[in-house]
Amino acid sequence: MVHRFLARVGAVALLLSVSICSPSHAWDWTHFHGSDIGGVDADAEMPAIDSQSSVAWRFKLSSTEVGSPTVLDGKVYLLDAKPDGSEILVRAVGLTSGESIWQRSFPYTSHDVHKRNTFASSTPAVDSEHVIVCWSEPLHTIMKCLDHEGNEVWTRDFGTWQSQHGFGTSPRIVGDKVILLNSQQAEQLKPGQTPGKSRLMAINKQTGETIWETPLTTTRSCYGVPAVHGDQLIGANTGDGLFGVSIETGEMLWKTPVFEMRCCSSPIVVDDLAIGSSGSGGGGNHLVAVRIPSTKTQSAEQVYRIDRGAPYVPTSVVHQGRLFMIDDKGIASCADVKSGKPIWTQRIGGNFGSSPILVGDKVLMISLDGKATVIRAADKFEKLAEVDLGGPVGSSPAFADGRLLVRVGDELVCWK
Repeated sequence: MVHRFLARVGAVALLLSVSICSPSHAWDWTHFHGSDIGGVDADAEMPAIDSQSSVAWRFKLSSTEVGSPTVLDGKVYLLDAKPDGSEILVRAVGLTSGESIWQRSFPYTSHDVHKRNTFASSTPAVDSEHVIVCWSEPLHTIMKCLDHEGNEVWTRDFGTWQSQHGFGTSPRIVGDKVILLNSQQAEQLKPGQTPGKSRLMAINKQTGETIWETPLTTTRSCYGVPAVHGDQLIGANTGDGLFGVSIETGEMLWKTPVFEMRCCSSPIVVDDLAIGSSGSGGGGNHLVAVRIPSTKTQSAEQVYRIDRGAPYVPTSVVHQGRLFMIDDKGIASCADVKSGKPIWTQRIGGNFGSSPILVGDKVLMISLDGKATVIRAADKFEKLAEVDLGGPVGSSPAFADGRLLVRVGDELVCWK
């Protein structure tokens, strides 16, 4: 295990002061599960999704996909795909108008993916200059940088993508770098398939050139977007468990193998705790919290493990010291984020792939069949609303400028 001094005290203190409890910009939602991947806007108010009068607009899409929308400066960005799998579409839609601003199409080759996966399964990452999008097919893993008018700035092809489930990870912009967890498969291969090559990648967001690549242990393909803690990225995969990598150099700083199965959810960081989950479609899910090392002599210490109600695909949210989770089979739960001690557990029903988000003091959880459940973010389970959205939901919601965005079937729906 590799150790070194892992965090500059001043930088860490600054970053922790704007931790996952509040977004970096209250009006925007710039990555999968929020501007900081935390899925929380505690200072806003969630629209009343149980009222049709609060639907601001519906935008027709080409197909039903699991990639989530992002928002910056009044524009909504998302990936779409032609139903026959011949093209990937990058769309920009007006946040207030619900009208198309621009659309760009790129050739694509249809291939087999998991029954719950789709071709446009990734979420764009955006900043003031760039729109970064990713997708893959068996022989090509594509990252494109567009400007906010949809003009292509650069393109990278990282080669083959080996996974029985297909693509599903999303890029993250950190400073001058675009970070991508390129996690592939070496286990559960079909006869004749070649094991993939897993690595964490940092790409120059201005030029598209590779800044660094860090090799990862290749076992099963994993999909989480890395979190940021001080001067390091926190990642999760089956082979390395929870791990820390230097943002500047790509050096593997520490790792602790705490997972036995695939990691689909994104890790989250609360103070000095890194939290991630692992599981399978057949169960055995577990969520683990480890203490991030702060000196050369420390190892990552497992603080707790949650087995009951742990998520496999959904990423959890944290608010006021409470960890709110939904597992894939419809069990919602709340635990103390520091100790893992359970506070409440409640079956709300349905199957889940969408990650919950928290707006104000409300947590929104949406099942695969489109049943939206709103609960109070509190120490006692309280269901505030339950609404049938009218179509399947496999992607995660976004919230920006008082508006809730959910991909429902082949529509993007906005509530205000």
